[in-house]
Amino acid sequence: MRTYGQYCPIARASELLAERWSIIILRNILVGCRTFNEIADGAPGLSRGLLSKRLRELERAGILEIRAKSGGPGSTYEPTQACKELSEVMVALHDWGSRWAELRPEHAHPGVVLWAWVTFWLDRERLPQRRVVVRFEYPRLRGPAPRGWLLIQRGEAELCLKHPGGDEDLVVVINAPIAFARWHLGKIEWAEALRSGAIEVKGSRTLAKALPHWNRRAWAANDPRARFETPAAALV
Repeated sequence: MRTYGQYCPIARASELLAERWSIIILRNILVGCRTFNEIADGAPGLSRGLLSKRLRELERAGILEIRAKSGGPGSTYEPTQACKELSEVMVALHDWGSRWAELRPEHAHPGVVLWAWVTFWLDRERLPQRRVVVRFEYPRLRGPAPRGWLLIQRGEAELCLKHPGGDEDLVVVINAPIAFARWHLGKIEWAEALRSGAIEVKGSRTLAKALPHWNRRAWAANDPRARFETPAAALV
């Protein structure tokens, strides 16, 4: 790990945290990701080799503890006290970024928005009881994974990168990824994104009407009575 050669606590902290991808990895861990794949899913574009390197560096710095997974192969990545005390720093960084860092199209990877929605903000109490498959298409996304699937069954849901089988009940086309991100952040209404053509929904009318209400973050952001459950919950 490179050093600035300065006694200043900001410089010393930056040596540990300012390496590329380190903050994203720590964000994912602070919001509950514990396995290698869970951390990687929230960091598209990060190679598995570099992720392994960063995790080892963070372990050596005392920010993470790598433990053997009980009852099976692999490891879990647990936050130490030093990592947990970064929550307030992350929330402050989130608030600063919300105010001063412009959200541009290159920031709005729809797969990351969908990952955050399904992993942390899906309102499972509002999900249909029957099996439902929703395909999300990203026609303007360059590179791999131009689509994803939301599979709902038995009151649970998972994000799939391959077709889970069976009929598709809805197809959601994200023509303007930045609008999808802005909706997730509570900056615009779903109806506005539909009217502009930024998002198209095809299939069951009942499910199409219910879909935006499955995102707790989107509606909580516009409800002054709503509170996030933990400070870390607001990070994605």
